[in-house]
Amino acid sequence: MSALSSNTKSSLVKKQGASASRKLTKLETAEKYRWNRENYSIARRRIDIWRFVLSLLFRFWRNGKKWSYKGGFTQEKLDARRKIQAVWIRENLLNLGPTFIKVGQLFSTRADLFPAEYVDELSKLQDEVPAFTYEQVSKTIEKDLGKPLSKLFRNFDPVPIAAASLGQVHKAKLHSGEEVVVKIQRPGLQQLFTIDLAILKKIAYYFQNHPKWGKGRDWIGIYEECCKILWEETDYLNEGQNADAFRRNFRGENWVKVPRVYWRYTSPRVLTLEYLPGIKISHYEGLEAAGLDRKLLARLGAKAYLCQLLNDGFFHADPHPGNIAVDTDGSLIFYDFGMMGRINTNVREKLMDTLFGIAQKDGDRVVSSLIALGALSATSDMGPVRRSVQFMLDNFMDKPFEEQSIAAISDDLYELAYDQPFRFPATFTFVMRAFSTLEGVGKGLDPDFNFMEVAQPFALELVADLDGSTGNSIIDELTRQATQVSNTALSLPRRIDDTIEKLDRGDIRLRVRSVESDRLLRRLGMMQMATNYSVFVSALVICATLLFINGYIRIAIAAVMLGLVPAWALVRLLRRINRLDKMF
Repeated sequence: MSALSSNTKSSLVKKQGASASRKLTKLETAEKYRWNRENYSIARRRIDIWRFVLSLLFRFWRNGKKWSYKGGFTQEKLDARRKIQAVWIRENLLNLGPTFIKVGQLFSTRADLFPAEYVDELSKLQDEVPAFTYEQVSKTIEKDLGKPLSKLFRNFDPVPIAAASLGQVHKAKLHSGEEVVVKIQRPGLQQLFTIDLAILKKIAYYFQNHPKWGKGRDWIGIYEECCKILWEETDYLNEGQNADAFRRNFRGENWVKVPRVYWRYTSPRVLTLEYLPGIKISHYEGLEAAGLDRKLLARLGAKAYLCQLLNDGFFHADPHPGNIAVDTDGSLIFYDFGMMGRINTNVREKLMDTLFGIAQKDGDRVVSSLIALGALSATSDMGPVRRSVQFMLDNFMDKPFEEQSIAAISDDLYELAYDQPFRFPATFTFVMRAFSTLEGVGKGLDPDFNFMEVAQPFALELVADLDGSTGNSIIDELTRQATQVSNTALSLPRRIDDTIEKLDRGDIRLRVRSVESDRLLRRLGMMQMATNYSVFVSALVICATLLFINGYIRIAIAAVMLGLVPAWALVRLLRRINRLDKMF
């Protein structure tokens, strides 16, 4: 692997620096974001948020009204409307600032909660927001570190090299001569979070109690999860600890580099890291100019993440191209450790049970293991869920493992989970998003890259026994199944006796559903509504006639116009009754 020449390297740095400078100059002069103004009031903040929320609720409500679609309702028209709304949501979240940008990015991982059109658009949400001033930067650093800027750093570049919703990064040099980057939190961020999260809590309670949107959804739990992630990202001491832990996990690997934390120059709002410049992993021209093997880099990116996930249980939850760079020697450089994920040891065992169920195409076992993992909420009627899982297993196992696509698998999972009682934990959604992102990065580096092919050895190791013995794993599995069968047989009489006792006490309620009775009751209710509409229309026609005879022509016309509304509703209702009759 050839090294990058000094001329080529300096040329790349100058181009990237000029591009960043032009971008940040534009950001510094932007004034369209109210939340970025110094005189932005709390009252105005509440108005802006509630205006967006109420407008969003109106759009959701209108989506369910078939009369709002020109020329009649079709699924294609609903999908097209959702795409337009998704762009509108993304733009408004950007205008509302840091809290809502981060919430939107978190929701982009929750395809089990939102339609695909919204998720796809939210995944494009970037932190391209105005940078704050150098005076605010120096004030924050001097207040947190307790010394003037000149005594802390020999040089400090007043122009940031990157600006995001939570903070911005400046290049500096210590008095010892070491080059560093300093990450400074946006002023007033915690106050903004406090205001915004209080409003979001009320919105979460509204959605939780909504008869349609709250059904089977734990919006309060989602809100608390978002709060935890957001507050953790505002603590730069926590991010520094994450960086140290991440670097320790890869201390034996020379192909992964992680910036060192300078704790003397770090506080909850200021983070000072070693300056490790690199070529952005999606900057393909730069990688080729440096003589780097793109195919090897694609495999190294997948390998690095699989090591994090399966060996360490501590992984980077946001591995987009902006957070991964490549050094001139071909090693990977990771940045930004504010959002990390952890996998507990017991989750590994439960995941193994899920993999056995998938390998055996056993839908019941997969459902039971997902309930144990917390990815599925048990309901009174699990039949539809089992059938959906079994259908997916029958189709999922048609292709060899190495020919599968992470993006296709995650899409299938989320399509299965949408409007079902699935509750993918935050860790699971972060893993799937990271897998999909890395697969996209890998295909950009190498069109023939297949993430599952790289993951196959790791998956085989996971399915094997935890002590590394495949033979023992099979024996343990057979023993477990035999024990389960024997326990079931021995406990059957007791379970029957318990069931009869509960029936005697009235603790068990039987629900019997008759499709024919449901249809008749529905038709009876619709006929009753049709009768009400008919009476209302007749009354208005009679009133209009009497008014017209007595010379009140304008009022009579108004009565006729008013009568057109229930008349139109009556026609639609009669058409629905006709369609219902044809179905049976």
